[in-house]
Parts: sequence; structure tokens; C-alpha cells
Amino acid sequence: MARVFAILANAFPLWVLLGAVAALINPPLFTWFLPYIIPGLAIIMLGMGITLDFDDFKDALKLPKAALAGIAAQFIVMPCLGWAIAHLLSLPSPFAVGLILVACCPGGTASNVVTYIAKANVALSVLMTMCSTLAAVALTPILTKVLAGHYVEVHAMDMFLNMIKIVILPVFSGLLLHRLFPSSLKYVVPVAPLIAVVAITLICAAIIGANADAVLHSGMRLLLAVFLLHCCAFALGYAVARALGFPVDIRRTIAIEVGMQNSGLGTGLARLNFSSEPLTTVPCAISATFHSIIGSFLAGIWRLRDTPSKRPS
Repeated sequence: MARVFAILANAFPLWVLLGAVAALINPPLFTWFLPYIIPGLAIIMLGMGITLDFDDFKDALKLPKAALAGIAAQFIVMPCLGWAIAHLLSLPSPFAVGLILVACCPGGTASNVVTYIAKANVALSVLMTMCSTLAAVALTPILTKVLAGHYVEVHAMDMFLNMIKIVILPVFSGLLLHRLFPSSLKYVVPVAPLIAVVAITLICAAIIGANADAVLHSGMRLLLAVFLLHCCAFALGYAVARALGFPVDIRRTIAIEVGMQNSGLGTGLARLNFSSEPLTTVPCAISATFHSIIGSFLAGIWRLRDTPSKRPS
């Protein structure tokens, strides 16, 4: 059964894509989930927490340079890319804010799945996701205010408090559950990734369904902006890791971690902090679809090659 759960979870790009297409065709199929986006996001974060242990934090001492390089790229490369692309393509304010917001978010749990498929360093991926998520509590509000404050007023403190509610409390609740009830959770951990995939699919599809007309009429500019954001992020993440002399498995891991954002978190933050501009959620929802497809495509190519220890690439 655990193998079946893993196979279904590994196919998450397919579920996200199918959900997005179905939401555009028949929005009511998914818009019912709109009131449950924040609880759904909390479930995803709780699921991340129960798969970790406090001892995992000690791993930071084993790969400090790689972890720091990945996290630095996450919060330097991506935010700058989001800001530059929004300006280059002259996106309307709501779309520009949404693009910058998702670019300022930490890596998502989906990156861990893609790292596994790519035969990269899963332990490092989990570590970077965990550390970037914690760092994002402060960095995401600050970076969003600095880069998107030109478009709309950004209340960094409100966003910071929301990050604590959405990220810190669920993740640490999961960590505590893992520590206190390890034997009971052994039945839950195998299905946690699949639950996260279902929640992400429902969140993205609900947002796209609620804004179907805007998505359909936004033309190629918004789609191009999100596509460029993630393509450039994967490429630059790999280039930075290569320039620093890391082996191929770590290059792949950093590229995936930088290229795949926690779009669900971006959607939740946009909904909570920019409620007067509901279109800010749209780039976040589209982002989940694009980075899942691009990441899985790269993972498939890398997996078909020789293992990193045999062929540098």
C-alpha cells in the first residue's frame, strides 16, 4: 500500500495539471474548496512536520555550505527574478505582486519528491526545505515589502504573523507529534506526501477556478512570466551550485530547491494579505502547475542518465 501511495504522490504534476485544466473548464468543481485553503495549507505543513524529527536539524552541520548556498540562492535569485520579470513584462499590479510574492516564498515539499525522482540528495533537499521555510517567516514579508511595495501597500508585520500561524505552528506541531507518538505515526507518514499532493491540487485548482476568466484573458504575458520565473530559477540554481564546485547530485538538489516554490503558501499569503486584490493569487496557482511540470521534466531527464557518481552533467 505504501508503494501505491508513493506512486500516486510522485505523479503530482499530473494531478496539478489536470486540476488546473478541469478548473478552467468547470470552475465549480473546485471553487467549493476556497474557504478551506488556509486549513489545507496547515495540513500540508503539519504533514511536513510529522515526516521530520528534531534530530534532522543536526544534519545542517554535515552539509553547511551546500545548505547555505541553496537557501541563499532561494532568497536572492528567486526574488530578484520575480521583480525583474514583473518589470520586464510590465505585468498589471495584481499579477506583479503575486509573481513577486511567490518568488519570495521558500521551497515547497514537492521539491523533495522531485529530488528523489532525479536521484539527487533527498536529505539535503529536506534540510533546505525545512530551513528555508523557517527563514521565510521573516524573509518573505521583508522581501515582499521591499520588492512589491511599489505596487501596493505591504503590511510586513501582518504577513509575519500569518507566516507563524501557517508555517511555524503546524510544522512544530508535526515535529512534536513525531517525537511523542513515533509508533502511531508510522502508519500516517507513508500517506502524508499524497495528502499534501491532494491539498496542493485542490488549492491551486480552486484559485484558478475562481479566477478562470482572468486566467483565460490574461493572455500569454502572465503565463510567460511564470514560465520564465521557474525556468530561470532552475538554470541559475544549477549554475550557482556548479560555480561553487558542488558535485552533480548537490547541483541537481539546489536547482530543484530554488526552482520549486511553496506556491500553496504564496496563495494563502496572497489571500490573507491582499484580499482587496484577489488576482494576486493567480500567479501563485499557475506557479504550482509550471514548477511541477518543469521540475518533473528535469527529474525524468536526470533519472534516465547515469547516476551522478558515474557521469558529471
